[in-house]
Amino acid sequence: MSAPVLIAGGAGYIGAHACKALAARGYKPVIFDNFSTGHRAFVRWGPVVEGDIRDAAAVGWAIREHGCEAVLHFAACAYVGESVSDPRKYFDNNVTGTLAVLDGMRAAGCNRLVFSSTCAIYGQPDTVPISEDTRPNPINPYGASKLMVEQILRDYRPAYGLRSIALRYFNACGADVDGEIGELRDPETHLIPRAMMALQGHVRDFAVFGSDFPTPDGTAIRDYIHVSDLADAHAGALDALLGGHPGGAYNLGTGRGASVLEVLRMIERVTGEELPAVTGRRREGDPAALVADPTLARRELGFVPRSSDLETIVGTAWAWHRRAHPRRPGDGRRGTAQEWSGRGACPDSE
Repeated sequence: MSAPVLIAGGAGYIGAHACKALAARGYKPVIFDNFSTGHRAFVRWGPVVEGDIRDAAAVGWAIREHGCEAVLHFAACAYVGESVSDPRKYFDNNVTGTLAVLDGMRAAGCNRLVFSSTCAIYGQPDTVPISEDTRPNPINPYGASKLMVEQILRDYRPAYGLRSIALRYFNACGADVDGEIGELRDPETHLIPRAMMALQGHVRDFAVFGSDFPTPDGTAIRDYIHVSDLADAHAGALDALLGGHPGGAYNLGTGRGASVLEVLRMIERVTGEELPAVTGRRREGDPAALVADPTLARRELGFVPRSSDLETIVGTAWAWHRRAHPRRPGDGRRGTAQEWSGRGACPDSE
């Protein structure tokens, strides 16, 4: 396969990993990014077009110029807390921006799209594991914006012949096994990188909020999936669309949950260092458990996570963070303050 494909948000965390996976399969990634949160150093597997997804003409030009046969759409604002304080930004970028991408695709005659969605569309489900039949009920503008886009994609199928696959991530984590790319955000809000940054002296007062959840050890349970498995899932979804798949929506997780405490103990085991034991009250809106039922993706897309055991996730993340955030001199566990609450329950972080 040597088809050129446009990667909107291809300089971001998951987008860059997807570019690497696609190039390994023989695709030709064309990175489309405005670098507001993406990294130029992550552009390694194809040419780059600098532009904003809200510019339909620029999207259409990039598709035509490079002969792209499909679009993988990672570009989005993805901070749950920020979406609550600034919902307009999220609906403008995530919904209006996607409409512009679709306009650019239609103008260029491109009708295949893989869309990065999120488990945040489910809100606080009553039961786990969560299947695609679980009723969506987002509790923040970020999740709502992604759900709106999914509805738009469904409506575009019969109206305009768009074939799309929406991939609902659970907790993306880990880093490229070769150490070329990994998580790199400012601010950093996710559990694993924040814990490692605390060990390296870049986070002050690292804390876990909530030790009284109705779970075996009292901390929240999440479904952690390695970013390389997510990247492979996108490549598989693209294969499916190019092979005639009509489209749909799929959960991407492992079907296994790990508690926050289990993750922290694995970090201590892999790093050989002790994390500060600081626990606060849980925040309103934090579900006790979010675990995917990935059966549909396995059956219809052939999705099988191969790197999503906790030891591999933590090991690859630690190798990356030791390079990305070298240890500060002096007290190795003091730096800028921020706490992880679990509220960003499905950090897809394009």
